[in-house]
Amino acid sequence: MSFQHHMVLKGIDLTINQGEIFGLIGPSGVGKTTLINILTGQLLPTSGEVFVFGRDTKQLGDTEYSQMGMVFDVPGLFERLSCEQNLSIFADIYGIDKKRISHVLETVNLAASAKTKVSRLSKGMRQRLIIARAILHSPKLLFLDEPTSGLDPLNTSDIHKLILSLKESGTTIFLTTHKMDEAMSLCDRVALLSEGVLIENDAPDEICRKYNLENSLHILLKNGERVILPNTADSKETISEYMKNEQIVSIHSSEPNLEDVFLSVMKGGKK
Repeated sequence: MSFQHHMVLKGIDLTINQGEIFGLIGPSGVGKTTLINILTGQLLPTSGEVFVFGRDTKQLGDTEYSQMGMVFDVPGLFERLSCEQNLSIFADIYGIDKKRISHVLETVNLAASAKTKVSRLSKGMRQRLIIARAILHSPKLLFLDEPTSGLDPLNTSDIHKLILSLKESGTTIFLTTHKMDEAMSLCDRVALLSEGVLIENDAPDEICRKYNLENSLHILLKNGERVILPNTADSKETISEYMKNEQIVSIHSSEPNLEDVFLSVMKGGKK
């Protein structure tokens, strides 16, 4: 994908499986939102082919859009209307039974605030309402662009539980996030996007293991001593001796977390 001869996305080859949470991570301005806009038919690719629900995104219509839900960084809520009234407007747009509104508000833990005006909601409650609007029509594919940005840990936890429950119900979720711990805990697969190119595309644990160049074991002993041993058979006698004498507090392998991998890739590390 290019804009005025500037290549934004290069050679993207990507398949997202039904019912999985797929995470796209990368620094700001690297092309994450552009990719979402292509997948949703808001931008046409300058080369290559893109299919959603088996249909070319250049030809997406009402049938396909009725199966998509989207949460972007522009909330688009009606401040003077209540939660219930906001969802009622979109129920009319989607042509669905308004009885579903109470069920969706219950799903996002906003049932008690159904009559509350949006202007009186906290940021976390607003974000849950935006997600409620996105899932009101029971989409098969849900795009979440930074869904927990700026939220405190408690609200973030609530939204994580909601996302996982949507996955359990069979919803396919395309998630962009700057939070590596969020990608690690939620995603079945993540892709690292750097300078318009997918550097990695795998399960988070697999990516971290791939970048475990140290391949060692870090052991904390009860006397406070920290020991680093190679993660090989040569270390078994030493570890066995520690365990026999009940000296070990903890053992951790040396593979980096996803944030370490991300920083390594962005700084030009192993590719």
